[in-house]
Amino acid sequence: MTLKIYGIAASRTSRPLWVAQELGLDYQHIAQVYEGGGTRTPEFLALNPNGHIPVIVDDGIVVWESMACALYLADRFRAADGASLAAQNHAERAEILRWTFWAVTECEKEALTFLMHRVAMPEERRKPELAAQADRRLAPVLQVLEQHLQNRDYIAGERFTVADICVASVLAWSQRADAMAACPRLAAWLERCLARPAQLQVRVMARNRVKA
Repeated sequence: MTLKIYGIAASRTSRPLWVAQELGLDYQHIAQVYEGGGTRTPEFLALNPNGHIPVIVDDGIVVWESMACALYLADRFRAADGASLAAQNHAERAEILRWTFWAVTECEKEALTFLMHRVAMPEERRKPELAAQADRRLAPVLQVLEQHLQNRDYIAGERFTVADICVASVLAWSQRADAMAACPRLAAWLERCLARPAQLQVRVMARNRVKA
């Protein structure tokens, strides 16, 4: 059996790659690009008819959508000693699900807008007013997680789980925002997540576009 992860690390593919690195999985990384119609070939569309990365293929099971890929891998590859990224009880499962979907529905659009117009795009194409608007919209949203992190180090339970990966992968885009600076507990949690060796390895992959 070979686990395959399709997509370049400098994309939402970083989410399942981060999970795979945390778990020490044996996998094949197919650094599928999306530029130039790379995800519009008949072969790739047979895997994901939406034409997006990431896609994972696990023993004939095909999963797409980055958060679904991350959640699937965490649940599929549980550590034998119980120390895994997946939920260990219903309470943890509830936290993992709600905060993962919260990150997508409440944060991702504004965080991505902030990233593109403050950091990622060439300066001549940036629209500072869009970054500022996104920053303002994020402010009350991030306060929700700031309060949740009071007296706790991680999102679900007392340990690092896939919830931390899913949420951190989104909020990393807004790390330089004023809204983040106003949330010291959240900012400290995010720094801890992004400093993990598995995440650092994914960032190396993103810079170099190398195959794992």
